Amino acid sequence: MNNAIKNAALEQSAPANNNPNNIPINKQKSIIKALAFLLFVIGALLVVNFSPLKGYLKADQLETFIETAGLWAPALYIVLYVVGVCLFLPGTLLTGLGAAIFGAYWGFVYVWIGAMIGASAAFFIGRTLARDFAASLIGDRLKRYDQAIERNGFATVLYLRLLYFPFTPMNFGMGLTAVRFRDYFFGTGLGIIVGTFIFTFFIGTLKEVWVSGDWGQLLSFKVFFSVGIFIFSFFIPKIIKSLKHESELQKGG
Repeated sequence: MNNAIKNAALEQSAPANNNPNNIPINKQKSIIKALAFLLFVIGALLVVNFSPLKGYLKADQLETFIETAGLWAPALYIVLYVVGVCLFLPGTLLTGLGAAIFGAYWGFVYVWIGAMIGASAAFFIGRTLARDFAASLIGDRLKRYDQAIERNGFATVLYLRLLYFPFTPMNFGMGLTAVRFRDYFFGTGLGIIVGTFIFTFFIGTLKEVWVSGDWGQLLSFKVFFSVGIFIFSFFIPKIIKSLKHESELQKGG
């Protein structure tokens, strides 16, 4: 009789089993956050491509909107760049817009600032929502690569940026790896400088000629130089790969 009473008391005091599949709480949280990340990505793509907002995401519309801000135009542009990166807007659109509005030099400054903040925001979104789930899926083989990225984060990020790896997917993707934010930040900052300057200088220079109406400037040194470095930028990934290959051969030798 006493044993029956004790067993009944234990059953009443035992916590209810709200986890019938016996999935660890941490695992459940990582799955929920990963689903939130997936919904965020899908939502961003839907907003940009299928919502009424799409009509306002054109270069001429954005340029008019930014220019109406007056002295606050640079700050507004940077905010739009950050939001645009997180919504998967094409980096070429955002960068070209900055060069067209602010010119070759200030355009470069504002583009770089916006790109850095946007890249950091996207990284933290990926790291916060999906890193735990991604880590749980990594097997022994992939774990070695994840650990290698953690050890050589700066060099890895710098190399991929110089190869013009797609900007926004890499921002979110790096958040899923074990790379330290410090390595990611400085690797990104250094890696995008060359490409950003070349593109903004090219667009900004052509915009200056267009606005001036002096088509004779198309034969100026500045225009030839901007076209030259723009063409050269397409060979940068091949040069980087060639240098990396030679370095590996020397180490192997």
